[in-house]
Amino acid sequence: MATTAPNWEICRQGSVVPFTLIEGRDAWTAADYPVLEDHMLHLTPEHVAELDAAVEAVLASGKRLQDVSDLDLPTLSGPLLEAGREAQFGRGWALVRGVPVWRYSRQQQLAAYWILGLHWGRAVPQNAKGHLIGHIKDIGHDPKNPLTRLYASKAAQPWHNDGPADLVSLLCLSDAEEGGDSGWSSSISVHNEILRRAPHLAPVLAGPWFFDRKSEVPEGKKPFFEIPVFNYHRGYLSVNYSDNYYHLSQRHPEVPKLQQQHHEAMALFNNLACSPQLSIRMVLRPGDVQLLSNHTCLHYRGAFRDSPQHTRHLLRLWLSPPNDRPLPECYAEIMAGSVVPGKRGGIIIQGAAPNIPTEAE
Repeated sequence: MATTAPNWEICRQGSVVPFTLIEGRDAWTAADYPVLEDHMLHLTPEHVAELDAAVEAVLASGKRLQDVSDLDLPTLSGPLLEAGREAQFGRGWALVRGVPVWRYSRQQQLAAYWILGLHWGRAVPQNAKGHLIGHIKDIGHDPKNPLTRLYASKAAQPWHNDGPADLVSLLCLSDAEEGGDSGWSSSISVHNEILRRAPHLAPVLAGPWFFDRKSEVPEGKKPFFEIPVFNYHRGYLSVNYSDNYYHLSQRHPEVPKLQQQHHEAMALFNNLACSPQLSIRMVLRPGDVQLLSNHTCLHYRGAFRDSPQHTRHLLRLWLSPPNDRPLPECYAEIMAGSVVPGKRGGIIIQGAAPNIPTEAE
């Protein structure tokens, strides 16, 4: 990777000056984490016993999962809360290994994941159907249809972040016969490399970009909205990026056409995000949990092939913690009308009551 130019000013999150290099734990590279297993929360038998007991108690209560809150697990809650702090305020990601999904029923899987998520924030709806826990599974949706949410297909998902939430989490229930690797990279490191390699593109990325809603349009809103990629606000850099949504927005006559500088910026951004120097890749195995900050991390999903014996199926949570970073007002368009920590986030469509489906739909 390029080295820092001698005259660059260097800042940290909380005191970021626009268009300067950012240092800190969220500006990591792949070389910082050569052995991922050393940076996971490995559940102990005691942790699992506590989770089992909590799942049993929740299901026996007769409550809907979305009405369950404030569970305390004697030895597990502390490490889970620390994982959340790591994702929000540290390197931007955390991994948990050992949730015993292979011996849980579907209701137990959902309850266990809900219990974990309670430690990281308020779950918010992920689509026009109001799903609070999403199912990441190939259900035959056509990836060539520009309105398809790619999580319901077997196609690769390009590098992006899930903009409508502060945190995104995945729990692997079962893996594919082939492929389906999960990758993530630091969007802060991508920002730094763009400043080093092509500083003329940084103002382009901090300028207007138009984001398509893929027909999931809240009442009173347009089917697209404007939000920069690089968002400098009150001393923080928050990155929002998803190039297929920018391309799709071009279908609307009111949206300005992407110019050569936009295409150049996207090409460099994508190349940096997926580079071996900046990205980490792994295949999530059953019982693995991934937790990412949508403000400082990008993620990717490789194409996959299922078989009768191996069908890739993950659960997803979008989470709004009560104490995340300040965001500029433009995020209200992607955060359900609010930028207030703990109250922001989700896709809110009139008539879609929040719910937790047991299967992909």
